[in-house]
Amino acid sequence: MSRVGGSVALLRDREFAALAGTAFARSQAFSTILIALALYADAFGTTGLVEGLWGTGFALVQLLVVLPLGRKIDTGNAKAYLLAGFVLNLGVFAGFVFVDNAVHVVLVRMLQGLGASVLWITGSTVIGEISPDGEQGRWLGSYNQFGAISSLAGDVVGGYLLFAHGFTFTYAVLSAITVATFVLVWRFLRTNPGGRKDPEDAGGVETFRTLLARPMVRALVTFRFTFSVGKMAVIIFLPIYARTVFGFNALEIGWIMAGGKLTKALSQGYVGDLTDRLGRRYLFVTVGAGLYGLGTALIPLAAYFEGTVTPLRIDTFAGTTVIGGAFLTLFGAFGLLGVADSIRLPASMSLFVDEGAEYDAVASSMSLRSISWKVGQVVGPVLIGGVKEFVSAEAAFLAAAGFIVFATTVFGVTTIRAHRRERADPVPGD
Repeated sequence: MSRVGGSVALLRDREFAALAGTAFARSQAFSTILIALALYADAFGTTGLVEGLWGTGFALVQLLVVLPLGRKIDTGNAKAYLLAGFVLNLGVFAGFVFVDNAVHVVLVRMLQGLGASVLWITGSTVIGEISPDGEQGRWLGSYNQFGAISSLAGDVVGGYLLFAHGFTFTYAVLSAITVATFVLVWRFLRTNPGGRKDPEDAGGVETFRTLLARPMVRALVTFRFTFSVGKMAVIIFLPIYARTVFGFNALEIGWIMAGGKLTKALSQGYVGDLTDRLGRRYLFVTVGAGLYGLGTALIPLAAYFEGTVTPLRIDTFAGTTVIGGAFLTLFGAFGLLGVADSIRLPASMSLFVDEGAEYDAVASSMSLRSISWKVGQVVGPVLIGGVKEFVSAEAAFLAAAGFIVFATTVFGVTTIRAHRRERADPVPGD
């Protein structure tokens, strides 16, 4: 808990506080809308492939913009891009108020993908740029920690708002939070927090080729491409699975997802600090990804334990909630996924920042990190959605776990061998 206090202490820095607000607004909206998607799937009677398009449409737009956006941030005013991202998100909330079929959801998700991409790449880049030397892991881990706290709020508060007040009021609340964060960034963030690289030197494609020539960047990009196929299946389909198979309401879905967000919020700042002190960040990535594969493989057990565990009835302010085998299984699996992300994320982000800093191209490096994720994110939801539609929901989660285990194994073997070769090679001049 002392590490949580250390993350809170960073809020004394007004710029960090403004950027933490960015992570808060972005993550809360993302989590709340995921629960809303489960409700839309139930209301519209969608198939696995259509539900997959809700993830693919979101990711496809991001895939198209991350590289040019990263270069723009490296050479331009990152603050202006953050403010534009908030305006886009306000358009997303307005759009969701008026959806009345599955196609409308795809279109609004595409706009959401653009807004989220602007906020994520810009916010992460600026944190990496303004963090003090030797404290990148702490700042990035704490930044993600506030995002995780917001995501937790999106699950619990957003789930309750959807359950008790419906879509329109919920989106109005998200809009108010976004406006408040816009004011924080406009007021406290310096005018040009990034953009230190001259456009003539940014290099465009050449910069990305230079980064990809580095072995660690190649290993990370390959890993994220495959890993994202499995993880995005969990993010998109777990709430839908809980709603359409077990009939959980929005509040109960929020509680299930809150288990993972709570473990992530409490531990990510500590793990970020730990990576600074221990080094060998590639091992943190490997261990965290392996745990994520295990947690994903546990999700199908919900169908087995439902009915085999005596359910508990709990009276809350929102009514009576039945906690049975499916609820406990999904809650536990998602909690493990939160721990796994806490181990993996700060190390992964720090590795990309370090590699990009070698060429004063942190945003370009973060864009490579994002685009490698988006390629798998575009393919993954439709691919896993097809398995869900033509085989079963349980088979879809097992397929997702298979992608994650494969990605983890390849990354672990590749990076461990590379570091062993580095230690074995003689130092020139010896």
